[in-house]
Amino acid sequence: MPRAKRWLIFIAIPGILIMLALGAWQVQRLMWKNETNAFRQARAQSEAIALPASVEDIPAMLFRPVWLEGRFQHDKEMFLAARSYRSNPGYHVITPFERSDGSVLLVNRGWIPVAKKDPATRTEGQIEGVVRIEGLLNSSVEPGWMTPENLPQEKFWYWLDMPSLSAEAGIEPRDYLIDAGPAANPGGFPIGGQTKTELRNSHVQYVVTWFALAATLGVITFLMFRGARRRAAQPTEQPNGQPNGEAKP
Repeated sequence: MPRAKRWLIFIAIPGILIMLALGAWQVQRLMWKNETNAFRQARAQSEAIALPASVEDIPAMLFRPVWLEGRFQHDKEMFLAARSYRSNPGYHVITPFERSDGSVLLVNRGWIPVAKKDPATRTEGQIEGVVRIEGLLNSSVEPGWMTPENLPQEKFWYWLDMPSLSAEAGIEPRDYLIDAGPAANPGGFPIGGQTKTELRNSHVQYVVTWFALAATLGVITFLMFRGARRRAAQPTEQPNGQPNGEAKP
């Protein structure tokens, strides 16, 4: 076998093993994501409980349905930008909510279209007085590397930065907020029930990709090895046209 092809085979074998290992790792990630999403969906569909005065163990309460009573502070509402609903662009409305004990926390009331950003265009939805709301407990998220910077001075946020949102609202910082449930608001806006409980799960594609690459490289390596073996087994001809190992007549 030529030395160059021998080196290609020696390089290909570790490559195949690495691809198989990556494929196996993606299978584990896929199983974890499926289990996590199933758990979150089950929790989100459980019976609502009264929101405690203080939530210490946020992971234990994450996406848990809760209810609470109080008043909205509509004059302090803020916006999560770049949010869509059925492919329509818009915002999520974040509003401070004062509970009966005087504590204040943030509520994501839901989605509004761009044309409804001005509260004057949705006065019916600016509910006054004491109300009871139900929703899911949610928490801060880490921004992606392409996520724009938040603009607190314009009351615009691109990602949930709870300390910054709390500071702008002038309330005690909390690491969580309430995503309002799907119950309809007067006038139709905001549209609640916007919580995304499922983690993005693309691991099936990664599993197929890594195993397919490993199989392809394995087949190519096998064909190269078999071809080299066959050529090595064939007799070579002498300059006089006689194969090696045959005597001249």
